[in-house]
Amino acid sequence: MLALAAHAQPATAASAAATPGIDQRETNQFARIQQGVASGQLTRRETRRLEREQAAIARTEDRAKADGVVTRSERRRLHTMQDAASRDIYRQKHDRQQRRAPGANPNGAPGGS
Repeated sequence: MLALAAHAQPATAASAAATPGIDQRETNQFARIQQGVASGQLTRRETRRLEREQAAIARTEDRAKADGVVTRSERRRLHTMQDAASRDIYRQKHDRQQRRAPGANPNGAPGGS
């Protein structure tokens, strides 16, 4: 019986630090960024900025998990950061700035020079 109780404790601590919803959202946002790159909707600068924003969220999540418990306020902060990132992804993908094709003339004129 005591051994069973000992095994229950780590499971509780692990579940308190588990963030499956946050992790899934992180995956979805990364996919949205990659889709924007593939379609040309995101410029290199926009892509770098969005990826830095995702890295900041991941660092915040790592810090929240460091003590084994992600508190309600830490989860709220992570959700707020992800909400902002989601809005930023949408805005950058729909701002009509497009990545130029390799070798394209920056003036939009046909031809090489």
